[in-house]
Amino acid sequence: MADHYEVLGVERTATTDEIKKAYRRLARELHPDVNPGADASERFKLVTHAYDVLADPQQRQQYDIGPQAGFGGGGGGGNFGNFGDIFETFFGGGQNTRGPRSRRERGQDALVRVEVDLDEIIFGTNRDIEVDTAVLCETCEGSCCAPGTQPVTCDICRGSGQIQRAVRSLLGNVMTSSPCGTCRGYGTVIPNPCPTCQGQGRVRARRTIPVDIPAGVDTGVRLQMPSQGEVGQAGGPAGDLYLEIKVRHHDVFSRNGDDLLATLEVQMTDAILGTTTTLKTLDGEVSVDIHPGTQSAEVITVKDRGVTRLRGSGRGDLKIGVQVTTPTKLGHKEQELIKQFASARKPAAPTLTHFQQGLFQKLRDRFLNI
Repeated sequence: MADHYEVLGVERTATTDEIKKAYRRLARELHPDVNPGADASERFKLVTHAYDVLADPQQRQQYDIGPQAGFGGGGGGGNFGNFGDIFETFFGGGQNTRGPRSRRERGQDALVRVEVDLDEIIFGTNRDIEVDTAVLCETCEGSCCAPGTQPVTCDICRGSGQIQRAVRSLLGNVMTSSPCGTCRGYGTVIPNPCPTCQGQGRVRARRTIPVDIPAGVDTGVRLQMPSQGEVGQAGGPAGDLYLEIKVRHHDVFSRNGDDLLATLEVQMTDAILGTTTTLKTLDGEVSVDIHPGTQSAEVITVKDRGVTRLRGSGRGDLKIGVQVTTPTKLGHKEQELIKQFASARKPAAPTLTHFQQGLFQKLRDRFLNI
């Protein structure tokens, strides 16, 4: 790499004004508007970069010292070379053993909430979802550089990514190390960033991802899709995508574990005499027998018509709570028939018994205890 002082044509002892004058003279000579040649353009870039470094007092000092200044040379404090070896061994001073850090970083995980219907989780479903995430920049393919260019070695830390300084202490000069402020510890700088991603190696975009939602999932379950999250900086590996499931409310059926629950309204006459009815469930029709004398809050169980188990095999059951309905309006003929029925049965007079819970409370207790 060319020496910045040689590029500007000044001595290492040159003042800031002398550096500025040299830069102005070369800039007028090499500026692309004046000298359109390719060689002049490259030299103009070198001159500009050299001036940027040497015109800043702190960067010039770091450039003059170099990335790894030794214990010798100024500062006094006696000969503590052996102490330098000790600190290097025990405290990580001296030579930088870690090296520059990589621009490539793993991307962040992403979380997307997906709503599904109750009937979709009985057997599982496939869904295409759209997510807004970071994807690889197609212009630079993750290099962060404009096409045809590449990163260059940082001339402050000489590619090490670290700046080391000698700090005085009671034991003499102790070497400390910190990330280079010019390249931010990468060891390289990007003079020509990609115009599409602004030197990030990734852009935000909307993409469609096919998703297999397994049977038996419930609200709150998170599904992990490895490497489907955010692409990392500089084309680093993608994070994971998590799908958080929410099952939509259903007007008829509810869920209790792997069982489906529903309530069936039965007319008083059907409850007395018994009947058979066909019910439409989430995955087809089922035939249900109402035995004679059925009471409110009884539960009819239809085996293997519930939700497919997420872990294991088989399905839960469909549990139907019965609600016997009493007619509120009867015609004259119906009233006479009911009176004849009551007279024929000669039931006992109404008596007080223990307080009974409401129908829905009884149904709930039976659903949970069956």
